[in-house]
Order: sequence, then structure tokens, then C-alpha cells
Amino acid sequence: MGTLFGITLWVGTAEEAKAGFAAAFSRVGALNRILSDYEASSEVNSLDQTPRVVSRELYDVLRFSRELSESSGGAFDVTVGPLTRLWRKREPMTDAARSMVDWRQLQVTGGKVWLRKAGMRLDLGAVGKGYAGDEALRVLRGMGIRRALVAASGDIVCGDPPPGARGWAVAAGGSRLELRRAAVSTSGDTEQFFERDGRRYSHILDARRGEFLTDVLEVSVVAANGMTADALATAVRVMGVAAAAGLLRRFGGRVVGRRA
Repeated sequence: MGTLFGITLWVGTAEEAKAGFAAAFSRVGALNRILSDYEASSEVNSLDQTPRVVSRELYDVLRFSRELSESSGGAFDVTVGPLTRLWRKREPMTDAARSMVDWRQLQVTGGKVWLRKAGMRLDLGAVGKGYAGDEALRVLRGMGIRRALVAASGDIVCGDPPPGARGWAVAAGGSRLELRRAAVSTSGDTEQFFERDGRRYSHILDARRGEFLTDVLEVSVVAANGMTADALATAVRVMGVAAAAGLLRRFGGRVVGRRA
């Protein structure tokens, strides 16, 4: 998924910790092979115009993504793959690539998924890391390890807090949070950007216009789980906090900080 994962556990023995780390990282690795567009042989990269039954994980992520795309008016859109591939190569956006971006052409129904246009590519970078964090915690809970935190770049998913603490201490959006059984995601361009001709181009894309954002701003969103927080942070960053008020209410998210 193009990033590093870190896991913090509170357990009784080194053996428990070792087993927990192994199981959680194994789950993240399995999801990377499903959800990462960086992996040429990943399941998401195998999608085309043929309706096919996909894994439960990919289906759940894409069904949620399509729902959020519709609710945000396309501010969140996982069909941006043709454009993000150009950004990674520092190449200009093209009309041909823009024509491939349209969440309405992503079909998710009856356990099957397909792309209605040839040349469409998906990029789950704005939702997959949060989902992987949720899944890592789920695996740990199944082992009886409930006091855990999973971090992937700007996405943090928290289980039960350490003993005696109200929550995990997390810094986000210029605020200090105490989170338990919740997640926070930050969407911004403090690290992922490039400059050309005096303009700064973020890795965050407004799919409605087919353009990458050029203003400098971070937005942090808290939600009940990592997948929701991850996707909402991107949608809010694109839409603006005021315009996203209804979206936040619908999906149970709240903005906790903004930094220009």
C-alpha cells in the first residue's frame, strides 16, 4: 500500500507480543496483495470489464468506497488510478487519463466487481490503509489482545488503551487526543508533494476536476474505525470542512484539527 505499518501492543509476555506481531503483520501483508495498486499482481489490479467474484475484503472496501463517492459528490473517488500513476512519475495530467476517472463506472453488486471502461485503474490509497489497520486489530482481538494501536502513515487505529489510561495518546491536527476503540486519519501534503514552475502539487486529488490540490492544508478526522476515518479525511480535505458537514454527520466523523 505504499507505506510502513507500525503496531504497538500491551501484553503480559514477550511470547504473546511476538505471536501478536506475527499475526497482525501477516494480515497486513495479505491485504497488501489484495488492495495495493503498487503490486502488479494484486487483486485490485486484476479488475477489468469482466464481472468477477472478488474476495470479501476487496468487495467490502469497494462497496464502501462507492457509497462514499456518491455521498461526497465524487470528492472521494478510488477510480483516480490513471491520474495517480502520472503524479508518481511527475508527469502532467492528461485529458485521456481524466476521462478514465468516474466512480459511477465502478460496478459493485451481487458479490461481483467490474470496471465499465477499458483503461480504468483503481487506487485504494485513501481507504486501504485504514481498512488494514481495522483488520490487524481484529486479528489481535481474536487472540485476546485488545490493548493495541496500529499506525500507517497518517492513519491510526486504536483498540483498548493501556492499563490506567483513558485512551491512547495521539497527536493529530495540532491537537493531543486520547482515543480508545476509534481511529484518526490525517490528510495533507506535508511530505507527499512535488514542485514545478513555482507551484506545489499535492498527492491529494480532486477527482471532480481531475486536478491535484495545490494549497497547503492538513485535515484530521476521527471516526469509529480506520476505513471510515481514512476515507473521510481525504473527502473533507478535497471538499472543505464546511461543505463536508453533512458527509461527516452521515458517516459519524468529526474534524479534530486543521493546519495550514
